[in-house]
Amino acid sequence: MDLLKLTALELGEKIKAKEVTVREAVDAVIGQIKEAESEIHSFVTIDEEGAYAQAEEIQKKIDVGELTGPLAGVPVAVKDNMCIEGQLTTCSSKILSNFKPTYTAEAVENLRKAGAVIIGKTNMDEFAMGSTTETSYYGPTRNPHNTAHVPGGSSGGSCAAVAASECYYALGSDTGGSIRQPSSFCGVVGLKPTYGTVSRYGLIAYGSSLDQIGPVAKDVSDCAAILETIASHDPKDSTSMDRDDCDFTEALVDDVKGLRIGIPRDYMGEGLDPEVNDAVMKAAKVLEEKGAIVEAFDLRLVKYAIPAYYTIADAEASSNLERFDGVKYGYRTKDYDGLHNMYKKTRSEGFGPEVKRRIMLGSFVLSSGYYDAYYLKALRTKALIKKEFDRAFRNYDIILGPAAPTTAPELGKSLSDPMKMYLGDIYTISVNLAGLPGMSVPVGKDSKGLPIGMQLIGNVFEEKTLIRAAYTYECATKKMHETPASVGLMSEKEVR
Repeated sequence: MDLLKLTALELGEKIKAKEVTVREAVDAVIGQIKEAESEIHSFVTIDEEGAYAQAEEIQKKIDVGELTGPLAGVPVAVKDNMCIEGQLTTCSSKILSNFKPTYTAEAVENLRKAGAVIIGKTNMDEFAMGSTTETSYYGPTRNPHNTAHVPGGSSGGSCAAVAASECYYALGSDTGGSIRQPSSFCGVVGLKPTYGTVSRYGLIAYGSSLDQIGPVAKDVSDCAAILETIASHDPKDSTSMDRDDCDFTEALVDDVKGLRIGIPRDYMGEGLDPEVNDAVMKAAKVLEEKGAIVEAFDLRLVKYAIPAYYTIADAEASSNLERFDGVKYGYRTKDYDGLHNMYKKTRSEGFGPEVKRRIMLGSFVLSSGYYDAYYLKALRTKALIKKEFDRAFRNYDIILGPAAPTTAPELGKSLSDPMKMYLGDIYTISVNLAGLPGMSVPVGKDSKGLPIGMQLIGNVFEEKTLIRAAYTYECATKKMHETPASVGLMSEKEVR
């Protein structure tokens, strides 16, 4: 039996049926990590000793019937911006290269209660600022489908780890598409829940009004089960919602008859790669053939989403990252002359170029004389974008489009032009500005063998509608897609 080919739920079933032990599951992923990690570099920290200790403890609890959930004993990876008590948590930044938190993020705690085995912490763009996982202090992650290409970002390590079968599922965080875009590039399923569904307690903040933790998995069923496990009301997070509809696995129904799906004309025009366009439209056709009503419509204000997003996100980042100054924790410069010199040198040496760029942009838009002209205007634009989505959801149950305008670019091609990298978020950032749920589902590959993902967007608290549509599509096209574990890791030369 090739354990690596199983989904998280399939493995959980076999563990429960005593066909597989938790230790065997950990053996499988640790073996795959040792084989693939030198090429992929999905992880910042691998806790092999801790994983085996967890496996032993969890196996005992499963054997006595204390743990009965669907994910008990299944290995998971966690993005390196979620705190785990006593375990290195760096945000892939030099400034936190020695930071070990004294508490655990609520979402991770929920996984632990469900019996998940935490394998390690995944690589990411530094402080989640980037779209390629190339801004990491620890070096870039590579796309398992073609190692000459990026995996996307900022949750590129989590998505690459799932795609390369280095774990069965992973947690990522999404501020402007950081789960959905790398999921699209890596050919996995990624879900950004409605803002407030998953506690942000223990998530090191980038943009507090936009950040949301979500699952990355091999298929839609896994995503639904993971979200069901991590979603909870948390009094420690003032933005946490108390929802009574978190039984997301109930939405795994192969039926979209009468579902109204809108495709924004603004998403399918200039700048969209023709191969991505074709794959997304074919996916829409599959759902139409299954009984959905598919129409094109105009979603206005899309062109204002990028400036509004980067103004708000960078303003919040400049405030959130103020705490990293070398005083209480994290990196401190060795040679300095006085307190202010220590601040300057610590931050200059500790932060990378992209983080510095966003801190400066954020400080600028919050400064006296520019606050009204930029920051307040961006907040008003955010409100208008939310109203535009409200208008769209009066006519449609789901909005369908691409997750990214192209497939994964080659390593080194994006960082030279930050504006081009920012524009790559065009289809995902509006979802965060409006606090909506969004999901990326694989819909094929381009001529280079790189995955293409479609994005499904729902109204607030309508994750079940997204899951139902995604599951229906997946059932209809199950045989079309191979997992990277079956195709192996491919270099650019092999693809050509």
